[in-house]
Amino acid sequence: MLNSSEPHVERVLRAASGAVPASDSPDSLIHRSWHRCYHQHGLDPADRFDPCVESAERVRASRERLEEYLQVARTGMEQLFKHVVDLGYVLLLTDANGITIDYIGNDTWARDAQRFGLYLGANWQEHIAGTNGIGTCIQEQTALTCHSADHFYANNTGLSCSTTPLFHPDGGLMGVLDVSAQAQTDARESQHLALHLTRLYGRMIGDATFMRHFRDRWILRLATSWALVDVTGDMLLAFDAEGVLVGASAAARQWLRALPPRRGTDPVAGRHLTELFDSTMDDIWRLARASDAMERSLPSLVDQRSYFCSVIAPRVRAVQESASRDGADGAAALPVGAALQRLAGEDRKMRALQHQAQRLANRRINILIQGETGSGKELFARALHESSSRRAKPFVAVNCAAIPESLIESELFGYTAGTFTGARSRGMKGLILQAHGGTLFLDEIGDMPLHLQTRLLRVLSEQEVLPLGAEQPVRVELTVIAASHRDLRQAIAAGGFREDLYYRLCGATLLLPGLRERQDLDYLIDLILEEEASEAGVRAALSDEARSLLRRYRWPGNVRQLRNVLRYGLALCDEEGILSEHLPPEVTADEAMAVVATAAPAASLLLPCSMAGAAGTDFVKRLPPEAERLHAMLQACRWNISAVAAKTGQCRTTIYRQMKRFGIISPMDVANGLR
Repeated sequence: MLNSSEPHVERVLRAASGAVPASDSPDSLIHRSWHRCYHQHGLDPADRFDPCVESAERVRASRERLEEYLQVARTGMEQLFKHVVDLGYVLLLTDANGITIDYIGNDTWARDAQRFGLYLGANWQEHIAGTNGIGTCIQEQTALTCHSADHFYANNTGLSCSTTPLFHPDGGLMGVLDVSAQAQTDARESQHLALHLTRLYGRMIGDATFMRHFRDRWILRLATSWALVDVTGDMLLAFDAEGVLVGASAAARQWLRALPPRRGTDPVAGRHLTELFDSTMDDIWRLARASDAMERSLPSLVDQRSYFCSVIAPRVRAVQESASRDGADGAAALPVGAALQRLAGEDRKMRALQHQAQRLANRRINILIQGETGSGKELFARALHESSSRRAKPFVAVNCAAIPESLIESELFGYTAGTFTGARSRGMKGLILQAHGGTLFLDEIGDMPLHLQTRLLRVLSEQEVLPLGAEQPVRVELTVIAASHRDLRQAIAAGGFREDLYYRLCGATLLLPGLRERQDLDYLIDLILEEEASEAGVRAALSDEARSLLRRYRWPGNVRQLRNVLRYGLALCDEEGILSEHLPPEVTADEAMAVVATAAPAASLLLPCSMAGAAGTDFVKRLPPEAERLHAMLQACRWNISAVAAKTGQCRTTIYRQMKRFGIISPMDVANGLR
């Protein structure tokens, strides 16, 4: 860097007035950013930077849009924070627009962190905040350290930030992981370890997100070392049963750029594994069954190296398209019905339900699945689809409670070009038409607005759909599986659900039992533990004491809560596996306390708030018991919806609806003038 004894503003202006650096050295990245800030963004390093904080509504919308990414990233952040907490660091997670959507703080300098703008909602885009770790990382799409005087604005030079970009499985930017602390030295090299850890956990988060996103596909994990290829790798490739690529991790996309360019800009789509490796698909399927990692080696045509490989089978779509394989070496596809059989062990109720569902799978009959929240209604619906002759056709899932009422009509039925302001210029094919020939799954159908129930009834009765703005209906062929945790007969009596639609949907009704009623808990624990451990790349193990606690717990959040508890335990455990201390408090508490602690859901923003508004404690005393439990849980979790939602398995949209119903307003919303 330039002589640190010179005034910061003069250094920045002198560098910005020079030629734009072309190399990718750390200094060049910073100077290139200074040049952008001064010439493109019109910023002045002599000005004082004041943090720009977005509205709570925008933060909430971003968090909901990136829900799956957030679940994985939060676990990675918590593990990373354990390594840096004693060094005075805080962790930020942003979306692709540089808006902070998650934060793990350090109490030792919380006030200073807020002064610098290190909190939820802060916008760190480069054109707003100048050169900084997050904004410059977004611009350069690479990991970097922005240390002390690297910052554009002088009042940010007290910070040292190491960042890495996080990419979506489709190759687009998802956001940025940032590790920040107060700068203690002028040497950027002092942050080498922080940058290394940020890169490491950023890659772990990206790979875990990739594994979740392509959990219905085959995945090829590649590594240069045989010893760890079954646990972690350098690159991930997702492919279908014919060997055609459908996705690649960020590292794999970079690797594929060495190949001759194809039509279009995506280096992944449409390529076949045999274009990448000097092997046939039969060779790859044989390697998938080899037990010794040293025997699983693939010669690459991309860079002429050999890679050790691990082939991971799909975990969601149990019935696969069969790949053409010769002789006894070929692995047969799972038989029809295996998807349903896998959902339960030796539980009599579930076995009877599976048998009933299998007989219904290929009938032209709509099915209604009833069961408590988190009992696995969507998973059962998917298994029904995969066990039917429609399994090669689309399965389209719609959560009627999660789509805003103002959007659900256009999402379901689609619209033609120019139907309304802000619509896509070519119109949009609705979810109903997207399910043509396959299965349309309508989750939480009891929350569908009445006027849309009327339109859906016409679709079911006439087998045609009329997009918004269209003059002619479009024929559609589909089977509908609906689900609800509500008693729809009571909703009919209350005037909230159409009786004629109910009878259209319930050609057959399947009642899913709650987890506490099932006799195959051990089977489910082992099945889910293996899935989650494989996805996280860790060892699947559970102590006898931890298993005993899981057996005694009542599971108000059902299978979804069980999965979240095991995911939580795997995030905290070490090599010996999940011990009792790695389970969340509601499981380890005595039974009475556990029921109270899990009886209420939670909120969704990770902000340290408390009950707000003029109502105060007098208002809380007037609430019905279920509202008191909700409010108590919100306070206990510091208004962190994700934490409690992970325990109870409830939908965040449902929580917001309950808060609105009881008039419970988070202080953050009050502070931002939101009601």
